[in-house]
Amino acid sequence: MRANPLALLPLLLFLALFIGSGFYYQSINVDYAFYQISAPVAILPAIVLALLLGSGELNKRLETFIHGVGDSSIITMCLIYLLAGAFASVAKAVGGVDATVNFGLSFIPAALVLPGLFVITAFIATAMGTSMGTIAAMAPIAVGLTEVSDLSLPLCIGAVVGGAMFGDNLSIISDTTIASTRSQGCNMRDKFRMNFKIALPAALITLVWLYLQGTQANITQDNDYQLLKVLPYLAVLAMALTGFNVFLVLFSGILLAGAVGLSQLDSYSIAQLSKDIYAGYTGMQEIMILSMLIGGLGALMKAQGGLEFLARQIERLTTKGDTTTASPKAGEAAISAAVALTNVCTANNTVSIIICGGLAKEITDRQQVDPRRSACLLDIFSCVVQGLLPYGAQVLLAGSIAGLSPLLIIGNIQYTWLLGVIAVGSIIFGKYAARNTTLAH
Repeated sequence: MRANPLALLPLLLFLALFIGSGFYYQSINVDYAFYQISAPVAILPAIVLALLLGSGELNKRLETFIHGVGDSSIITMCLIYLLAGAFASVAKAVGGVDATVNFGLSFIPAALVLPGLFVITAFIATAMGTSMGTIAAMAPIAVGLTEVSDLSLPLCIGAVVGGAMFGDNLSIISDTTIASTRSQGCNMRDKFRMNFKIALPAALITLVWLYLQGTQANITQDNDYQLLKVLPYLAVLAMALTGFNVFLVLFSGILLAGAVGLSQLDSYSIAQLSKDIYAGYTGMQEIMILSMLIGGLGALMKAQGGLEFLARQIERLTTKGDTTTASPKAGEAAISAAVALTNVCTANNTVSIIICGGLAKEITDRQQVDPRRSACLLDIFSCVVQGLLPYGAQVLLAGSIAGLSPLLIIGNIQYTWLLGVIAVGSIIFGKYAARNTTLAH
């Protein structure tokens, strides 16, 4: 495939329109500055530009775009959006969120609420293997927590997203872990150990920071709660921890929350349950449309050689100077940059690992990078970028549930920022010798 830097222009146009318009309206003191131009609308000129830049018949270019929109990972995300929205809507309508918040506050001291939110989310995500399902379950609780305290909503949502990214990055059943270890030919257990050495310091610093932010929290706790209304959330968390499929977890949560409403609230009916589920669907409309359009735009940029251009630039950097001497540090930097830049273009961490897997393997062999280290860096830097993209699925989902601008959320995900800094430091200052590893079974 030919490398074409012009194929990346549509992404730059989208970012300029989406982020640039927000800053413009903010500069003239317009309320809800980043909502003045919706992201699914801002991306339309970028899609038109991508179609114009392509070669061949227009129908072929449209087919490429539609194939990207219908990619299995995109459709999976959209289904999670729908179920997450429905669960959050029904649980709130029947009083499940308020009951769960009061239940949690009756056990957790006020000063430990923020660190506890991070730890619980991280634990669930590690067991569940998906950040999306975890955010869907925990974000409504974070929102409910801010309604009975003076804790910052962006801070609480940032703690949830950070914890979800921690678990997704480390979980051995996560699709990113599977993709990175398979492409590099190493064992999941070995990759986990190497990954943990970088993720743990970032998590510990985050916990200290969250503790300091929450020590003066003023929480007006209502000790009154019905345990039955907490049941849907307890069931969702228990199912997540035991490794149930995310779709089954969220669907069961909807049914349980609905059953609680029907049995406990006199005014609640099947018709109202239907309306609440549909309200949850409509609340996810914007991020569903944006995710599908980003999938199509990414497919066009890939087909036109944009991602190939990135890969070749990284290749050129790794072969600079003396090509007879291997440089593990240069190789690690190249692998990290390749997956990070690809993730910016695709807004999907699993897809970016799959795209960069072959290139990373070549760099690993040529520069004598430990394959375990290569798999670790692929997963970490895709996770870092994914957690900081204002148009990434995780941030969009959290923003939709909390009603917050994605840019406000990414400024409060301390864990992801720290993970990136520590990972870069491990490349600069670390000493990782190349080792032979057996293929993962």
